[in-house]
Amino acid sequence: MVATPLRRVPALAEAPLRAELYSADQMERHGEALAAAHRLRAGQRLGPRGDRLLARLSENESVLVATGELLKAAVTAGQPIAPAGEWLLDNFHLIEEQVRTGKRHLPKAYSRELPRLSEGPSAGLPRAYDIALEAIAHGDGRLDAESLRRFVAAYQTLEALKLGELWAIPIMLRLALIENLRRVAARIAASTAERNLAGEWAGRMIEIAGRDAKSLILATADMARSGPPMTSSFVAELARRLQGQGAALALPLTWIEQRLAELDLTIEQLVQAQTQEQAADQVSMANSIGSLRLLAATDWREFVEELSVVERALREDAAYGAMDFATRDRYRHVIEKMAKASPLAEGEVAREAVRLAKARTAHVGFYLIDQGLPELERATRVRLALPDALRRAGRRHALGLYLGAIALATGILTACLLTDAYAGGAR
Repeated sequence: MVATPLRRVPALAEAPLRAELYSADQMERHGEALAAAHRLRAGQRLGPRGDRLLARLSENESVLVATGELLKAAVTAGQPIAPAGEWLLDNFHLIEEQVRTGKRHLPKAYSRELPRLSEGPSAGLPRAYDIALEAIAHGDGRLDAESLRRFVAAYQTLEALKLGELWAIPIMLRLALIENLRRVAARIAASTAERNLAGEWAGRMIEIAGRDAKSLILATADMARSGPPMTSSFVAELARRLQGQGAALALPLTWIEQRLAELDLTIEQLVQAQTQEQAADQVSMANSIGSLRLLAATDWREFVEELSVVERALREDAAYGAMDFATRDRYRHVIEKMAKASPLAEGEVAREAVRLAKARTAHVGFYLIDQGLPELERATRVRLALPDALRRAGRRHALGLYLGAIALATGILTACLLTDAYAGGAR
């Protein structure tokens, strides 16, 4: 990772992924509501900005690295850091590894194939990513395997997800968790900068009070003219440094109180708010890091097979369930490829394959990887791409093409010999 400077304004504008906490039952109901609200974009072509998820992952990496460098500098200087900042530093190697994994598992061509939303805050982004954002937001960064399973299953009672989307969910969850870490880290960085600013002003005023208390009026005026942020971090740190340091230092605190009164706030309220913000950020940071560990420990093959409508349809074939995972996955990939060239959905293609197999008392594999494949393609109205059609024709007429190629080569060679002989005077 390479550090880049933090841009404080955008960071402050993005709150952590923190919505109302939902139980597993509530997530199930939310899955149905989300499916009803989602609208897919008709075309899958991306605009000139390209893949926004990869670009956002790089931005998140930059903010996380810059925040880590800021926190390391604070620790080196002996300054206290927020509990969430300690979590970030202690687990920074894990976060770096997860960013690298996200880049490796999200090549540009991969996310381009996923259905994208046409409306809402996630317009233009893959539907699977918005599902991941919702799962993270309603758990405050904490993933629960059972809650996630019920959430996705409930979603599919209204809208079936493609196989590619189900396999993308762990990748999208990783991206959403890194997004959440970035947002919490940006808040930590902004708060650290504001506390540092408050510490500088407090140190200056304490030094002036010890030397010439009357000059505090000028120092307070300088601080007022600089327009310090009336945030919980700045106010709480300034109050902590100045309170109890003598009557002379009451002047800057009085100015702060008057400034806050214009906003219907008090120093006590902002001190309490800072405590609550630090606690909330610590929970979000800890939950997100714990969820990243959970992602690596989860068997996503079981997750996909349990929730796939294609798998459910193919399981109706008696022999299919007894096959190993690699064979089942091969069958599912055939279904996935056929559906891309057919007006039918993946589940419908799978059910048609099972229907044909039952009608002929055959194994479903006969129609997926054997001689029955052309019949299934006709039944599902598959339109082969030109390269596939040429390869298929070549395999079907291999002997004729082989003999034809020999005859053509022989004819060309004979014509060349006759031409050469004719030029030499032969008749």
